[in-house]
Amino acid sequence: MTILAFDLGASSGRALLGRLQDGKIEVSELHRFSNDPVQVGDRLQWDILRLLHELKQSLLLVKHRGIKLDSIAIDSWAVDFGLIGENGELLGNPYHYRDSHTNGVMEKLREELSDSVIFGRTGIQFLPFNTIYQLAALKQAHSPLLREAKHFLMIPDLLRYFLTGEMYNEFSNATTTQLFNPLTGSWDETLIRAIGLSPDLFGEVVQPGTGVGMLRPSLCEELGIEPVPVIAVAEHDTGSAVAAVPALDRSFAYLSCGTWSLMGTEVGEPVINELSEQLNFTNEGGAYGTYRLLKNIMGLWILQECRRAWERAGKSFSFPELVKLAGEAEPFAAFVDPDDPVFMPPGDMPARVVEYCKRTGQQAPESVGAITRCVLESLALKYRFVLELTEKLSGNRFGGLHMVGGGIQNQLLCQWTANAIGKPVWAGPVEGSAIGNMIVQWIAGGKLTDIWEARKAIRDSFPVDEYEPEQAEAWEQAYEAFVVKTGVA
Repeated sequence: MTILAFDLGASSGRALLGRLQDGKIEVSELHRFSNDPVQVGDRLQWDILRLLHELKQSLLLVKHRGIKLDSIAIDSWAVDFGLIGENGELLGNPYHYRDSHTNGVMEKLREELSDSVIFGRTGIQFLPFNTIYQLAALKQAHSPLLREAKHFLMIPDLLRYFLTGEMYNEFSNATTTQLFNPLTGSWDETLIRAIGLSPDLFGEVVQPGTGVGMLRPSLCEELGIEPVPVIAVAEHDTGSAVAAVPALDRSFAYLSCGTWSLMGTEVGEPVINELSEQLNFTNEGGAYGTYRLLKNIMGLWILQECRRAWERAGKSFSFPELVKLAGEAEPFAAFVDPDDPVFMPPGDMPARVVEYCKRTGQQAPESVGAITRCVLESLALKYRFVLELTEKLSGNRFGGLHMVGGGIQNQLLCQWTANAIGKPVWAGPVEGSAIGNMIVQWIAGGKLTDIWEARKAIRDSFPVDEYEPEQAEAWEQAYEAFVVKTGVA
């Protein structure tokens, strides 16, 4: 059974072929492409039609290689969306979650509705770019898009619609909007009406593993291909990444590491109580009746933006070069809180790291290696902070941490994470989101029985690197300094 997984991240996309034979999974990259947001005037938008073009190019590559596909699925980042008009056409390019039009909207809505009402009805972490605040911003700006909109589709929903002509909202991504009520299992009409919208805008929510149509005839004619079934998987890429965690125990902690870092544990029911609200954790939907009790951490975005800033200044570094420079820099010289709002928008990130350190009374890093080391050490230490909160909230003590995603290629970060948490780190697989996408397709096709058989197949098919903690005393002292300097506690 050969399947195609489209895995779309906030900076690049991939089309990967998956084959399952005798309980072993083989993954090969078919096509990789950039996903660059476009600044148009004051707005930062996604080039959604370029992404559709790249999906089509991938299907052509499948055709040219003579491959017969059994199914196709898409996963992507969360919270962003497109609006469809009465004639079935897309109304404008989707806004990027880092666009400034949501500035101040979350704070205003929290005052109007109260945290307890919003969190109690959704169980979702308060983040300024959540879909609820994006839609509220459009409403407050009297956007003509909302006046004409008939259907709300998140990014994978939208691309699926382009491919199939069918409109569905997928569960794992719907939960990230902060407009879905996990207690009722449906869109929350109270919150939708509170931001001035009609519940009719939001469509049927389907679970991961649901068949959601075939490639539409006009697309098949355009590309000269046969119709292929399209499956809704856990379409939030973190939901797919967690599905691919090769855990041995039913209770485990994970870190999906990339542009964003998402740390938490898998639970059977959402944890919506006073403590989870106070700690600002989130309950996002997962595959097969699970929820992801987790916290968003800014992740490698800070280092990615630093690299872009250095490139603009004429200094080009590969990520391995940056890691090497970080390893040579002085340890524990300065710390940042990766989740400080100053690091959210694009821009001159090295200057912001320096500014943060000066603002918090620290000696600011000056060299490329020192800034990189500051960012990576701070991430590792923030992971410890959030892991301890996860244990407190879930009532579980975890024997180690599963790390998945592209960020695990940074071996220094994996080792420093093990050092910081004082527990083993099990790193792998790298293509976690794409593999999680695939296993749901195979379960839907009857080739795997359930997620635990799938996780066993992942363990048997991909290497997992183990990192044992080192330098315990030095990292303990560093953690104490990190907490004091950043004020995270």
